[in-house]
Amino acid sequence: MSRLEPALPRAAYLDAQVWSVERERIFATEWSVVGRASDAPGTGDWFLGDVAGESLLVVRGDDGALRAFFNVCRHRGAQLAPGDGAPTGHAPGALRCPYHSWTYGLDGALRRAPFLTDADLDRSVLGLHEAGLAEWGGFVFVHLEPRTARPLTEQLGPIPERISRYPLATLRRAARLTYEVAANWKVLAENYNECYHCGPVHPELCDIVPDFRRAGGSDLDWQRGIPQREGTWTFTVSGTSDRRPFPGLDADEQVRHKGELVYPNLLLSLSADHVAAFVLVPHGPGSTTIVCDFLFDPDEIARPGFDPSDAVSFWDLVNLQDWKICESVQRGMSSRAFTGGYFAPMEDQSLDIRRWYDARMGAT
Repeated sequence: MSRLEPALPRAAYLDAQVWSVERERIFATEWSVVGRASDAPGTGDWFLGDVAGESLLVVRGDDGALRAFFNVCRHRGAQLAPGDGAPTGHAPGALRCPYHSWTYGLDGALRRAPFLTDADLDRSVLGLHEAGLAEWGGFVFVHLEPRTARPLTEQLGPIPERISRYPLATLRRAARLTYEVAANWKVLAENYNECYHCGPVHPELCDIVPDFRRAGGSDLDWQRGIPQREGTWTFTVSGTSDRRPFPGLDADEQVRHKGELVYPNLLLSLSADHVAAFVLVPHGPGSTTIVCDFLFDPDEIARPGFDPSDAVSFWDLVNLQDWKICESVQRGMSSRAFTGGYFAPMEDQSLDIRRWYDARMGAT
C-alpha cells in the first residue's frame, strides 16, 4: 500500500479562476502581513501594502495609532498614493488625492473637497474605506473585510506562545532583499514547510544543519528547534557571529533554529541573533513577490562595526536555491502530463497547507 498522500490538484497552482476564488475565500477573509509597525514611526508617516492585488495605505494618525485604508479616493477612484510612486512617505496632517485634491484626515474622514460645500455632499459618509488592522510581533496585519474578521489571535493560534522568547516586537530591519519569483504562492509555502528537499537543494545549509540531510529531513522537532553542527549556533556562512544572542532565549533557542509558517503569507526563520521574515505577495497563479527582511536587536544595530552581511549573504544563497527549484516546479506543473503531485511521509508538515487550504476553499 502506498504511503504517498495526494497533493493539491494541478488547477490549484495554475488556474486563473482558482486564483480568483482564493482572493475572495482566503485573502479577503484572513489577516495578511503588509509590513512592520516601524515602517510608519511618526504621525503622518505611511507605507503601501498589497494583499492579492488590493492596494492598502497604512498611516499613523494624530493619536499615534496605525490605520489601514483602501488606496482609493471616494470621488473618482484615483489612488491616493499612485502605484508607480514611492512605497513610503509622509503626509503632513492630511492625505490628499492627486487628481482633484479631495483631502482626508489621518483618520480617513473627508475634510475638504475643493469648490464643494456641505450642501453639495455629506462628508460623514465619504470617508476613506477602512480595512482592519492589527499588530503582533511588530508586524502589521490587515484584513479586507473588517466587519467579519475574527480576532488575529485566533488566526495565529499557538504560534506566539511557541516563539514568545524572541523579542519580535522590538527588532528592527537592518537589511531587505526583494525577489520576483515565477511560482505560485502555495508552492513557496509548501517548500518552506518541508526539508525533504534540503539535501539536494541546499548543501551549504546542510553543512550548518546536518539533520536536514538525515532521512529526508524527517522527525525534526521544530517546536524545540533544529540542532546545528557542533560549534555553530546561527544561520550565517560560518554558523557563528560576533552578535550576541537575544536576551531571554532558553538554552535550546541559543543554539537551535526555529521556523514558523504564519498562513497565509508570513514565513519566519528564527536564529539566536536575527530573524529572517519572508512576506509573500502573490500577483496571480504563477507570480509572487517575496520581501525578505532581516531583523536584529536595535542595540546590536547601534553597535560600532555592526554588519549584517554574514546573515544576508547566507540567506540570499539559500533563498535563490529555493526560488530556482520552485520555479522549476511551477514550469513542470504546466505540463499536460502533470495532473497532481504527492506528499511523501517525511513531508507531513506540508500536508498542513492541504488541510488549511481545503477548509477555506471547499470543493473549489
